[in-house]
Amino acid sequence: MKNYNTIIDTAKKTILIESNAIANLANLIDVNFENAIKFILNSNGRVIVTGIGKSANIATKIVATFNSTGTPAIFMHAADAIHGDLGNVQKEDVVICISKSGNTPEIKVLVPLIKNYGNKIIAITGNIDSFLGKNADFPLNTFVEKEACPNNLAPTTSTTAQLVMGDALAVCLLDLKGFSSKDFAKYHPGGALGKRLYLRASDLIKNNQLPKVEENDSIVKVIVEISEKRLGVTAVLKDEKIIGIITDGDIRRMLNKTTDINHFTAKDIMGKNPKTLHQDSMAIEALDTLENNSITQILVVDDAKKYVGVVHLHDLIKEGIF
Repeated sequence: MKNYNTIIDTAKKTILIESNAIANLANLIDVNFENAIKFILNSNGRVIVTGIGKSANIATKIVATFNSTGTPAIFMHAADAIHGDLGNVQKEDVVICISKSGNTPEIKVLVPLIKNYGNKIIAITGNIDSFLGKNADFPLNTFVEKEACPNNLAPTTSTTAQLVMGDALAVCLLDLKGFSSKDFAKYHPGGALGKRLYLRASDLIKNNQLPKVEENDSIVKVIVEISEKRLGVTAVLKDEKIIGIITDGDIRRMLNKTTDINHFTAKDIMGKNPKTLHQDSMAIEALDTLENNSITQILVVDDAKKYVGVVHLHDLIKEGIF
């Protein structure tokens, strides 16, 4: 009979075991880590990351992180390496071998072959006294006391430690390279993340109409303009410069006070000195401005402060940025 009452306790215990093990990794960082970083930075080759079993799965993630943060890397399965894929390793490449025990048969075969080629090896291992640990040029210790698995068998805590060590390598490298958000955008052009980094206000306004009225235009014209342009807002202009903004909320508030609107003009109900955004501003800046000012639209201007469009909250939602 399954005891469902233990689910939450088991989940919490798993998280605590792994989090404590990860915290202890900070105590295991030594000069080998620093030297490994320096060697990668000064290398003219790629980073080859290899492992077997669950360590191979972790290796693929580390490779993805390296590539996305400006460190060219490829994955090579340890078993495939000794059956032909070792040809992936070029003269200037750095090899990272991942293995909890550091004594698997494939690693024992692979390590001497790599060293014979003259390549340096960075080991990520839970046993620095293992074959891998002793033969690596830069052994990185990812020792964990126990797996989160109740039987202390299934790779859980150990693979998490490997993953975190890989992240530490990647973050140190991107920091020393001065890898910026603009660099990050080059490698992440797709999806919401990429759009946050490269999409600009000018991209968002392309498909929007340009609602505008003059300061002395009637309220009827204002209402028609807001309704036809379907952005819930219109800019108020004077000599082609923005002097105000009117939203559909302004219209509603006016009508709550009076229905005699014939003597009102745009300048009577407009909000003065409205927030504006430069067309080259990032979309994420538009979102921050909307959120910080509790508004749903913002007027966009060019270098000459000329009104060129409107960014609406719906534009950001449509792009998956909100």
